[in-house]
Amino acid sequence: MPNSLQGKSAIVAAGAKNLGGLISTTLAAQGVNIAVHYNSDSSEADADKTVAAVEAAGVKAVKFQADLTAPANVEHLFDAAIDAFGSVDIAVNTVGKVLRKPIVDTSEEEYDSMFDINSKAAYFFIKEAGKRLNDDGKVITIVTALLAAFTDGYSTYAGGKSPVEHFTRAAAKEFGARGISVNSIAPGPMDTPFFYGQETPERVEFHKSQAMKNQLTQIEDIAPIVRFLADEGWWITGQTIFANGGYTTR
Repeated sequence: MPNSLQGKSAIVAAGAKNLGGLISTTLAAQGVNIAVHYNSDSSEADADKTVAAVEAAGVKAVKFQADLTAPANVEHLFDAAIDAFGSVDIAVNTVGKVLRKPIVDTSEEEYDSMFDINSKAAYFFIKEAGKRLNDDGKVITIVTALLAAFTDGYSTYAGGKSPVEHFTRAAAKEFGARGISVNSIAPGPMDTPFFYGQETPERVEFHKSQAMKNQLTQIEDIAPIVRFLADEGWWITGQTIFANGGYTTR
């Protein structure tokens, strides 16, 4: 099948490392120019490595630092990508923050931070994608398999990601006339530093036991799904795809 991604351009929010970094390089290998977004100074070295890897694949890359909980920064991110590439076809948002904490111990500041990062940033990223993507574009947001879980501790994480399903469905209807598909991917607990900081060794083993082959979701399990949705999976829209090895389902 011909590669229809060749020559297209993408924004990958939180695209410097871990899953976002792999998505950046996976799309670059298909001939996609990549705007690599990162949030903090501590991620700049990772962003530089990812930009170098993208350029080594023979495509263009640009890095952009910003806190995407400020809608103006989302606009500036799209501006930077369009300035660099001329236009944008694919918008992938992997931004997220994990917190495991009982409701009775959660502060207002923690609540606000979790919803700003997991919900507000996602909303305005989708909004800007709807305004700025080329026709037949693709919008993809990473959420969490906890959306289908009945568990304790993750009220602000699962709660903060939950609205993204509604944003996705509404945007799929609103952008569909232009051929833009909008989807979310819900991985299981991923084998990344973000996960281990929230869990005990015993709970890590429990999470592993809930999925096929007694393992956590790997970033390598998710990046190919992003590539698929960005290419031949274009007819899928308005969906949350649970890619978690059977960890949760609906």
